[in-house]
Amino acid sequence: MPLGIGMSGGGNQAMNTPIRKGKVYLIGAGPGNPELLTVQAARILKSAEVVLHDHLVAQEILDLIPAWTQVRNVGRRCGQPGLSQDQIHALLIAAAREGKQVVRLKGGDPLLFGRVGEEMEALARAGVDFEVIPGVTSAMGAAAAAKLPLTDRRYASKLVFLSHHTAGNVSPEWDDVVWKDATYAVYMPGTNYGAIASKLMEGGLEGATPCVIVANATQAGQQIHRTTLQELALEERLPAPSVLIIGEVAKPLPPVAKEKDASGWETAEPKEVILDLGEKRTEEEIIS
Repeated sequence: MPLGIGMSGGGNQAMNTPIRKGKVYLIGAGPGNPELLTVQAARILKSAEVVLHDHLVAQEILDLIPAWTQVRNVGRRCGQPGLSQDQIHALLIAAAREGKQVVRLKGGDPLLFGRVGEEMEALARAGVDFEVIPGVTSAMGAAAAAKLPLTDRRYASKLVFLSHHTAGNVSPEWDDVVWKDATYAVYMPGTNYGAIASKLMEGGLEGATPCVIVANATQAGQQIHRTTLQELALEERLPAPSVLIIGEVAKPLPPVAKEKDASGWETAEPKEVILDLGEKRTEEEIIS
């Protein structure tokens, strides 16, 4: 439903009506699966009067919004016309000043590459009350879908979130963030995988470093492609939203361990293991 915002009421009726204070909720919709939406986010969505959402928010989540709510897609696709960030600020402020409960709905977590800093500043300057509701960030959804950890005490003590897009569409420099004992989660990698690989290899990462690209993580159209940094440029370009995870954590899981039975044949049947937990001791014996 198109969102038209205008100040309502007037005359004596407006003067006699108590002023209702509006509020803006900056909400993370998670990676896509509606079951990963937080309980708080779902509750606020069901009572929101105005929802301004990004274009990458999953339709299954938008379907949770009541029919009477004013809903508008304010997302911007790369290279396509859309509302400016200042225009989005103006819509949020105007709706809140009308006393409405307003939701700014973003994919993933709003605090990561969601322009929420600019929106918080605009709301604060305008004196509008707001609250941030975090969500499951896209990298977490992608890692869970690919069944990989983002950190591992054996070879990944750091986690670096990167974006291939910056203000003014300037390609970012990553030379100062390259560590061999880190995992890199690249948001919005676009289609120029080769440029990403070149920057990281120039920074010192080896070409054999494992990579995983996950598109539409946790959703029905989910795709997972595994490769290495040196082969990344040759990989099929996956649709947005996608996340690129780079590091030793992205290597494939080991195959099922096989044991040889008495006849010499290999089998994947689990062996019964008896754990010797020792004799029972009293609490006093343990403490002493």
